[in-house]
Amino acid sequence: MRIIFLVVGRMKSGPERELVDEYIKRAGPIARSLGFRRIEEVEVASGGGLDAEAERILAKLPAGAKCIRLDEFGRAHRSRDFATNLAKWRDQGVPDLVFLIGGAEGYGDAVKTAVPDTIAFGPQTWPHRFVRVMISEQVYRAVSILAGTPYHKD
Repeated sequence: MRIIFLVVGRMKSGPERELVDEYIKRAGPIARSLGFRRIEEVEVASGGGLDAEAERILAKLPAGAKCIRLDEFGRAHRSRDFATNLAKWRDQGVPDLVFLIGGAEGYGDAVKTAVPDTIAFGPQTWPHRFVRVMISEQVYRAVSILAGTPYHKD
């Protein structure tokens, strides 16, 4: 299973970019040893309104993908539960797992309809660049949990 972070907007260089890159780099070898093909980030242009962003997002969704919107109104998951879900989807033969991060105004109705599943990193509203760091870290943590490494401490 390929894991994709599909995000609206471009992240420039800086500490958040470095963290995302570092967590993806750390997770890669562990993920491959567990049967995950790769972890990648796909950026789509922001701007033009929610409908235009929605069109660009939907055009990038791979056929047959399991898609999840990161949304402050979604359900929060413990890290171990998140890891269990990744393993379940992999074992079910899901070809691609896509985590969506919308633009500054959120998601257009077309995306909300096409991708009803959501998760949240708590009830707060987070800056999009932090959300990228958080999802990349949680994927690293999840594959570390699945591999039995000491990274995650209960």
